[in-house]
Amino acid sequence: MLLSEASDYAIYRRAISQLMQGEEQLPSLPTITLDIRRALGDPNLSSNALVRLISRDPALSALLMKHASSALYRQAIAPKTLRDVINLLGLAEVDRITMVHSIRSLFTLHSAAHKRLFVETWERLVIKASTCAMLARLLGHVTAEHALLASLLSEVGNLVVLSAFKNDSQAPSGALYDKLCCEYGKSLGVIVLKKWSVDSHYIEVIRDTGNWQRSPGRSLQLLDLVNLALYHATKQHSPSAELPPLEQLAAYQKLLPPQNFISENGELEVVVSHHDEIQAIAQTLR
Repeated sequence: MLLSEASDYAIYRRAISQLMQGEEQLPSLPTITLDIRRALGDPNLSSNALVRLISRDPALSALLMKHASSALYRQAIAPKTLRDVINLLGLAEVDRITMVHSIRSLFTLHSAAHKRLFVETWERLVIKASTCAMLARLLGHVTAEHALLASLLSEVGNLVVLSAFKNDSQAPSGALYDKLCCEYGKSLGVIVLKKWSVDSHYIEVIRDTGNWQRSPGRSLQLLDLVNLALYHATKQHSPSAELPPLEQLAAYQKLLPPQNFISENGELEVVVSHHDEIQAIAQTLR
């Protein structure tokens, strides 16, 4: 690293360290998200009350409608009302999609440089999450929405890194941003998810995302799907990235024929053959 780059990196590290030490500076979930999650935990919640509550956020209502009509749910007749959507998805899925919506809207973009970094990062996360959701639907063991949210949350710390920089002059270059994410992304992600009181399963996934040799249990687990999706998203986003052969991933070792068939470009055949469906899911998250 050149001297000037090293100096810049030290400045960025100080900014992120200050962010980590002051919890009040970290992004908080929107009030509407907290209200919805609190309501979903009420065993006496009525369908009418939930519809009224979600309707307070038109963007969330639209996302739920789009998602219920996506490739994940093969319905002969698409749901037409918010009540239909809730009945189709179920309360647990509504909770997860509410979190997805919140993540997308949490981060203030202070400048054009921030926006560029956010858009590039979000696009990669969207492809990864959509791949993870499709793998869950095809391989079983984990619900698609559970996999989708886990995949997004596994790198939420990379988005939080952007919160440390408040103006255009502070925004790091793409290369330095990637280095900062590698150093601080997981720690920030764990801190933020604990602040949000997110289920511990998601926090555990953060810790081992990208650890290709980590695969708990004998059957496919949430972490396995997230790592398989990360591998494919990285291969697509950064073709020159140094990745081990797919066969060496611990998660891959759990797959049986024909699920473990590998294409000519080193990806799972099931991912390649469902490219259009993955893109359709991604479109609902953009």
